[in-house]
Amino acid sequence: MPNDSRPAVLELIGNTPLVRVSRFDTGPCTLFLKLESQNPGGSIKDRIGLAMIDAAERDGRLRPGGTIVEATAGNTGLGLALVGRAKGYRVVLVVPDKMSTEKVLHLKAMGAEVHITRSDVGKGHPDYYQDVAARLAQEIPDAFFADQFNNPANPLAHECSTAPEIWAQTQHDVDAIVVGVGSAGTLTGLTRFFSRVQPNLVMVLADPIGSVMAEYSRSGTLGTPGSWAVEGIGEDFIPSIADLSSVRHAYSISDEESFDHARQLLRAEGILGGSSTGTLLAAALRYCREQTEPKRVVSFVCDTGTRYLSKVYNDQWMNDQGLLARKPYGDLRDVIARRFEDGRVVSVGPDDTLLTAFQRMRLADVSQLPVLADGQKLVGVIDESDILLGMQEGASNFRLTVASAMTDKLQTLPPGASLAELRAELDRGLVAIIADASGFHGLITRVDMLNHLRRSLT
Repeated sequence: MPNDSRPAVLELIGNTPLVRVSRFDTGPCTLFLKLESQNPGGSIKDRIGLAMIDAAERDGRLRPGGTIVEATAGNTGLGLALVGRAKGYRVVLVVPDKMSTEKVLHLKAMGAEVHITRSDVGKGHPDYYQDVAARLAQEIPDAFFADQFNNPANPLAHECSTAPEIWAQTQHDVDAIVVGVGSAGTLTGLTRFFSRVQPNLVMVLADPIGSVMAEYSRSGTLGTPGSWAVEGIGEDFIPSIADLSSVRHAYSISDEESFDHARQLLRAEGILGGSSTGTLLAAALRYCREQTEPKRVVSFVCDTGTRYLSKVYNDQWMNDQGLLARKPYGDLRDVIARRFEDGRVVSVGPDDTLLTAFQRMRLADVSQLPVLADGQKLVGVIDESDILLGMQEGASNFRLTVASAMTDKLQTLPPGASLAELRAELDRGLVAIIADASGFHGLITRVDMLNHLRRSLT
């Protein structure tokens, strides 16, 4: 195949399906979701990755042997990596540190060079991901800075592909579109197209709480940005390409509601979407239920949920972030990450092998396990140092029993103990064991304590 041939995978970008939501209460409305997760790179950002690279090639900003540089929440980077690497370019991406592990691993697997920077700083700070990318673009010879936040090819991609597809798939019958804002390319592109063919169409903005976009669209006031866990949408500034002129409703959606709706969508409709999809779905359902007349409403599954399995669809991560509702006790049981009474404790038995204990630690990403006789009675605790001590005579000792290496002289704390007592216990050892006359409740590690204190800030 000639090197200058167009990679076949690029022909798969766009023309994504539009499906009707059937298992949610949508009030008098009909709600459709456009499955941008079906693009080859798994997200709506494949469209702009292709458009920005094609435009840069046409006008000479990107030449053979050049380097593509971009600041990205992950998906634009994946779109650029998909297109850029297929065409033979070097791809350098700057990603904030709140992005999912799956996105970062996917980027690296595609051959992109990934720079991870802080997500707790704003525009203008030297460590802000967009500023870092701009700096790299200046330092790297023959670099093309994609700059999705200011690149006119971004909204043009949606004006020329996403919007006409929706118009055709709805048979020219659509009343409202629910969209989020990251770079604002989708909103602006849709606004430009529908202002010509359907001027009465309503744009509905779905925005994470903490972002400034929803309040700005409602009042024109630029509020103080906060923080949010949803990836890919929400901003702490107004992108230069943003056109909010057609936005008639704006909803601020909490992380809890966003993540819950993403999980609901999978359970109800079998559609695996990411965290921003949950934000859009929550806003779309609010809008639909508020209507008094039937309307045809479109929103998006922005990307595939497979790149959020370690977050949105991971109960332990959701618990650690305080995003899953749990029964509150008002005592130390609220600090335990994996409570026995919830059936979430990962444990071993005294007769299990040290290899079994080690493998369960790795699977659960923990450093210690309770040892439960018959899965009920606490008889010991085993941690990594216990296993390592047991390996002094060689790897064959992995076959030894947990009972031979565990700590069985246990000091426990009752659930009613104070945080000061918990801190003192953690200072003395690796883990606090919470138990009383009713039995074992769980372990508390230093990480659990830190997660508890961090949650109390919000």
